[in-house]
Amino acid sequence: MMQGEDRKKRKQSLNPRASEEYSLRERPKEDTTKMKNKVSASSAGNSKKRPWSWDQYLEEEKAIAAPQKVFTENQSVPHTKNGFKVGMRLEGIDPLHPSMFCLLSVAEVIGYRLRLHIDSYSECYDFWVNADSLDIRPAGWCESTGHKLHPPKGYKINEFNWEKYLEACNAQAAPKNLFKSQNSTTSTSKFQVGMKLEAVDRKNPCLVCVATVADIVDNRFLVHFDNWDDTYDYWCDASSPHIHPVGWCQDHGRPLTAPQGHPNPEHFVWEEYLEDNSASAVPSEAFCMRAPHGFQVNMKLEAVDRRNPMLIRVATIVDTEDYRVKVHFDGWHSKFDFWVDSDWPDLHPMGWCGRTGHPLEPPLTQAGPSDLKSSVTQGVCPTPGCRGVGHIKGAKYTGHHSAFGCPYSDINMKKEVVLPDRLGGEKQIAFVPVHFVQKTKRLFAEDEAMDEVQDGESHMENRAELSGYDGAPRLRGRPQGHAMVKLKEETSSQGQKALSPLGKRGRLPSRLAQSTKYLRIKDEEEEIELNSMIAERNVDSLQQALHQSVFLSAMSAHPGRDLPLCWEQHCKLLPGVAGVQASRVADWTVEEVADFIHSLPGCEEQAKQFREEQIDGKAFLLLTQRDIVKIMSVKLGPALKIYNSILMFKHAEDNQSANSDANT
Repeated sequence: MMQGEDRKKRKQSLNPRASEEYSLRERPKEDTTKMKNKVSASSAGNSKKRPWSWDQYLEEEKAIAAPQKVFTENQSVPHTKNGFKVGMRLEGIDPLHPSMFCLLSVAEVIGYRLRLHIDSYSECYDFWVNADSLDIRPAGWCESTGHKLHPPKGYKINEFNWEKYLEACNAQAAPKNLFKSQNSTTSTSKFQVGMKLEAVDRKNPCLVCVATVADIVDNRFLVHFDNWDDTYDYWCDASSPHIHPVGWCQDHGRPLTAPQGHPNPEHFVWEEYLEDNSASAVPSEAFCMRAPHGFQVNMKLEAVDRRNPMLIRVATIVDTEDYRVKVHFDGWHSKFDFWVDSDWPDLHPMGWCGRTGHPLEPPLTQAGPSDLKSSVTQGVCPTPGCRGVGHIKGAKYTGHHSAFGCPYSDINMKKEVVLPDRLGGEKQIAFVPVHFVQKTKRLFAEDEAMDEVQDGESHMENRAELSGYDGAPRLRGRPQGHAMVKLKEETSSQGQKALSPLGKRGRLPSRLAQSTKYLRIKDEEEEIELNSMIAERNVDSLQQALHQSVFLSAMSAHPGRDLPLCWEQHCKLLPGVAGVQASRVADWTVEEVADFIHSLPGCEEQAKQFREEQIDGKAFLLLTQRDIVKIMSVKLGPALKIYNSILMFKHAEDNQSANSDANT
């Protein structure tokens, strides 16, 4: 009893406004137990140590916190409490499609932050905002302002009715008084929809492109890149350093990226383009670039973890530019560092979490080496420093247990994270922006152009490859025919496509189309990475990882493709399986399946069970880890061998298909 009281007091000292670490967390009931297990395990470990405090940490590190004056109003401690509740409905901007206002529901509340869900779509598209975000609006806002509200599936845009929808869902609309009033000294009066300008592509900061003012709301407007889809759009105000008047690139000796499909991108002329499109340029006096920020290197602050946005960590500014800062999470490897705009709303001053009731993740340096390794033996995540909270595929999963689901694993750091575009069907792929993709490139530095080419996380390759555009995108210092621009033959004809009329947001299929095999782990590079990972682990760690692969796969949406790569290593113990393709196995009879199981070392008894269950080749290939372990009650050793064999059959089939594709 006394231990419980002590633990409670320590939690209170971490956050005087919250009685326990996640006391202000509000989630749907079905998710509560899952998260409670994750958090309680972490809290139990932390409770044995002295409470972490900012003052003590700054004294130990001989560091200073970023002063309040360098933060914007949206970054500072709010003056009001978060009144949003789980289940409330509202309207807001889809971060993956910034031109669209969607119907949202509050899925989770932590302190002053909200996880918002796009109604009728997968939770993998959920996103986090602060309660005072400019991107959210009360129900009915779109109708009152003449904006198009994109309703849930099954509802027609012109026939949607908020009152009927709330009644059907038995839900409440978020009260209007919860939304922040728009206060700004920056005016957009000289900006008009349809006007042209030059703007930095924030996903490819080295590019300045032809753009259009696509929408205006209060003091902000939507920047749209001509003839690209809306996934590159962004909202800003007249003080943004990313926007420039027509002719800025020519005046400053910078290359201007012409619209996709422009007939003569190397010789783009603004006067001709404006005349052809019956458009006008934004007046140069409308731009009023704000003063550079006041952040300095080594200043401490609190920052949202973009790879796991449900978490806020202790962070340090490790580099600066006039309008951007490079953020480092204390105690973590520098590979997790990232560049963001200095006014990014997820940067906060010291004490923001404590004042708003949000848990703050202390630096990893406060934990000993044994604590960093303990997660593997505790059955959580094998990545040092990660305690299994969050998932690389977003809020659809409350946690993870393997390297494949871990936002910080080497596997996920070396590849782009993709999601099927919720608007375009299963085969259309949309890139997930800020929340998952590490961006460490400078805004204007010419000497980093080649670094971007070599960076595995560069979006430039993806933009060129998916658009099928063989024209304008060029970085100074990069040869025109650099191998980075890998245009697919079947999409190259898109480069000659005529410009679509302004206002028609034509979706470019070649830009989003990609094989679903993109999501599979099939690169030799990753296998090599895996082998090096395994070599570093001891036998106990490997056994633990194998155990997790079989028994903890419930969190995986596709267990057959989403397992720790130690399976590949384990397959070397089954030489009789190598090379046999799944298509061949599918034709096996019940007897042939039973004979195969019998041939596996130590699986003689299981062969009888497979025969009794009448499992033929097709059924055998459909078995999951869960089926083998829980339904068939197979013990761990045989289960590893049986399920691993199924994986190898499928792997051999994939390799054969890949080789065939490469030869044709």
